[in-house]
Amino acid sequence: MIPAATLPDDLAAILRGLEASDREAQALIAATGEERFNWRPDERSWSVAQCLDHLNVANRLYAESMRGAVEAAREKRATRRAPIRPGAFARWFIRTMEPPPRRRLPAPRKIVPAARKKLAEVGEEWSRVQAQVRDLLVQAAPLDLNGTRFVNPFLPMIRFSVGTGFLVIEAHQRRHVWQARQVLARSPGNSS
Repeated sequence: MIPAATLPDDLAAILRGLEASDREAQALIAATGEERFNWRPDERSWSVAQCLDHLNVANRLYAESMRGAVEAAREKRATRRAPIRPGAFARWFIRTMEPPPRRRLPAPRKIVPAARKKLAEVGEEWSRVQAQVRDLLVQAAPLDLNGTRFVNPFLPMIRFSVGTGFLVIEAHQRRHVWQARQVLARSPGNSS
């Protein structure tokens, strides 16, 4: 793990949030077998596997888009000037990601999860993508995360700051890990 103490306070808080979601997701993976992992309460609901698969794909695509912006900022020597300060629209967007969801939002087609996925496959991808996001956060730390923008990979007409991108990933991850916990609590064989 990356020591949060080496990062500016705003980025350390994001890192702690990502790591908390990572620990929760790893615990969910460890607490299920293949059937419970893919069990869905009903046709409209996602399984634990689908919640985590959705995050794997969403986080990977977000990080890829952000990585290009981070590299461009590094080349321009766009150094950090202030803590992350999302604008009004970005703050609203981040709030819509937080759990518990106030409205169901349809997932963009690119990140609709597979109907079934193997537990080991999702777990391995989870670990890989989490490491990529944390590494990108560390690489971006010395840069201007307010002035450096990237194209949202799901809504190309929207350009967020890279700082906002990290906040979106953190909140979106919290939302779907929370959702996965709710599903697991309702699943057959739950002992609680």
